[in-house]
This record gives sequence, C-alpha cells and structure tokens, in this order.
Amino acid sequence: MCSCSVTMRLLVLAAVVAVACGCGLPTFPPSLNRVVAGKNVRPHSWPWQVSLQSDSTGSWTHVCGGTLISSEWVLSAAHCINDRYNYKVELGKHSLKETEEGSIALMPSKIITHEDYNILLSRNDIALIKLSSPVTFSDTIMPACLPDQGVVLSHRASCYITGWGRLATGGPPADILQQALLPVVGHEICSQPEWWSVLATEKMVCAGGDGITAGCNGDSGGPLNYQKPDGSWEVHGVVSFGSGMGCNVLQKPTVFTKVSSYIGWIHTVTTSN
Repeated sequence: MCSCSVTMRLLVLAAVVAVACGCGLPTFPPSLNRVVAGKNVRPHSWPWQVSLQSDSTGSWTHVCGGTLISSEWVLSAAHCINDRYNYKVELGKHSLKETEEGSIALMPSKIITHEDYNILLSRNDIALIKLSSPVTFSDTIMPACLPDQGVVLSHRASCYITGWGRLATGGPPADILQQALLPVVGHEICSQPEWWSVLATEKMVCAGGDGITAGCNGDSGGPLNYQKPDGSWEVHGVVSFGSGMGCNVLQKPTVFTKVSSYIGWIHTVTTSN
C-alpha cells in the first residue's frame, strides 16, 4: 500500500510539473487506438504540431512538419531547410486548406541547422527555427515536452507519428492532420543488415517497419510523440528518412533523429540566440 501511494504521489507531482512547464498536455487529448493505418486526428489534439511552408513553388506550400518546444522555438529537420527559399510557420492548424480560428502564421527570425549535419548519411538531421515573435499558448497552440538527455525508449514502446505527409507512396498529401501508431524498433534490431544496417545510428530512433504504416513525403521534420506515465507528451524523434522504395516497406521503419541525443545542443542554441 505504501509503495502504491508513493507511486501515485510521484505521478501527480510529475503531472503538476508538466502543467507548470506548460508542455505536453493538450486541452483536447488525442483519440488513441491500436490501428496500424493512419487516421484523421481529433482537432487540435497535437497542438505542438506545426506546418513548415516554403515559397519554393512560387506560392506558400507545406514542405515539412515541426514541433513547437517553447514560445519562440520550433524543432524540425535540417534536410527541410534550403537557403534559397523563404519559410513561414503555421501553428494551431488542423486543416491546411481552411482558414481556422486559433491558428497563426509567423515568419522565422532565425533558422539554425546542426553544424555537423551530413546530408549524404542523414547524420545530425536536426534544425531549430526561432519565430519572429513569441506565441501565446492556447487550446490550439502548446509546446511538447522535451525528454531528458540520453533517454532511450524501449523496443516496442508505443509512439505516434503526426503530420500532413502523403497518405501513401505517390498519393496525395493530407489536408487534415494525420496520426499513426508507430512502435519503436530497438537499435539492436534496426541496425541489423536486413533492416537499416549501418545507416541507423544510436543517435536515431527507428519506429514502424511493418510494411503497412510509416511516415511519408511531407512528414519530414515532424515529431515522434511518446506519452509518459503522467500523461504528458514528449517529442522523442524528428522525422529524418525512410526507404527510397516507398513509404511502407517491410523492415524499413521510419527513421527519426533522436531528440534525447541533442538536448545539450538545443539548450545551447536556444539560450545563445
């Protein structure tokens, strides 16, 4: 009885801390299930999800996802950034085609990609975007929590990918934000020759690989969401790459930059800029 009471007090304390930090506890909790295919999300249930848009086509177009991690900073992937184009960040969105109450668009004041990003091997595929002005948190706009430095999720841990990427290989991009269950594939498995071999490093997280559900074009930069026992959500991954053979290839899980390996870098960038 005593140990249960202590456990409950710790969970309550952790939830209080998450509330105090203002992260990872959406006003409208996501509707979760065990289906393998993606589905439309409950509106504004992932309020840290952003759409990164560029003018590369001559008009503003969604190119990548991202995760709001504070009132001023968005986490995304380095491969999403091209110095030739301008970018804007759409926050509080559910449908990319509709004008929605509670959503805003902001230009970046700075975009910082990791200094050791390797485009050929997708190493250090992480970027931070500083917004032109701080956002006010609301029911539709809220940051995700960051994990502690070095945390490694266990094999088969339940995580959710979210984004407006293509609904299938070669298919149309999503209009409504999608979510899908992607269990973690441990590094010892993901790095095996028939999986991702040496391309998967310990600074990455693999998730999925069942040949049915995966991230796709347009999901890049978006979060791998993990719910802690206290109910708060952390961003444990940034969508980095998948198989060139298609979005849903058996034993080729979606690969994410592992956020817990870059907590020091995130802290340095956000405090010095």
